[in-house]
Amino acid sequence: MSTLTVRKLNVDLSRGFARHWMGGDIYRTAFMNALSMSFPLGEQMFIDSVRAVPPETLPDAALRAEVKDFIGQEASHRYVHQQYNDQLARQGYDYTLEEHTRKRVALIARLPVHDRLAITCALEHYTAMLADFVLRHPAWLAAAEPQMRTLWSWHAAEESEHKAVAFDVYRAAGGGYWKRVLWYLHVSLVFWWDTTRQTAYNLRRDRALWSWSTWRSAAGAWFGRSGLVWHLLKPGLDYLSPRFHPWQHDNRALLQMWLESNDDAVRAIRSTPD
Repeated sequence: MSTLTVRKLNVDLSRGFARHWMGGDIYRTAFMNALSMSFPLGEQMFIDSVRAVPPETLPDAALRAEVKDFIGQEASHRYVHQQYNDQLARQGYDYTLEEHTRKRVALIARLPVHDRLAITCALEHYTAMLADFVLRHPAWLAAAEPQMRTLWSWHAAEESEHKAVAFDVYRAAGGGYWKRVLWYLHVSLVFWWDTTRQTAYNLRRDRALWSWSTWRSAAGAWFGRSGLVWHLLKPGLDYLSPRFHPWQHDNRALLQMWLESNDDAVRAIRSTPD
């Protein structure tokens, strides 16, 4: 039996949400919105990369079951974030990097399978680190609108749940250390550069890029007592170890705590048997 569960999120985004849905904090809202804008194309790329692996390289039936449910979870994330992004577009926020990202994804699709998986592993590590931050520091979303808090914490829970699947597929398919690490270094630069550019655009759209309150919020978000920098630094460097595995940072207790506290927010659809 797969250790993953595909779930349906009980949130209706058709009613929309406030422009600054994180308790009026313009910077944090702009940053989270920038992440969401990148997700539909990114999640599809993850799905395509694991689907491209020849079945004969995955003899473990349990891993094949987890790949199926990984795809199911990522497809759900893609769908929900597309609804989210449609609301952002109605508010006047454009995904300015969309065409550029589509071209990059098309280029990645032409790479060998091991390279595609290494890129997916790198991005999955970033989503796992950010997910752990959201679950470990509930104050980050405490002031958010309830449906948005539920959406982001659900996504964080499932990213934590499946954080090792792409990595395990990469190793099972014969992926090596140097390819994994070199792509991680490249992906790190691209991921943060793109996220920063889109966040800046979102802030310019609100005429808040050069506002003192924006920069004060950004400084607190990144360098405050529970700032993102301090949370991401060690696990980000851990990825460079030849002995790294995502479950060396075991946060299953956080995942289980969220699921038990939010059983009305999601509906289980399936867990694939071996």
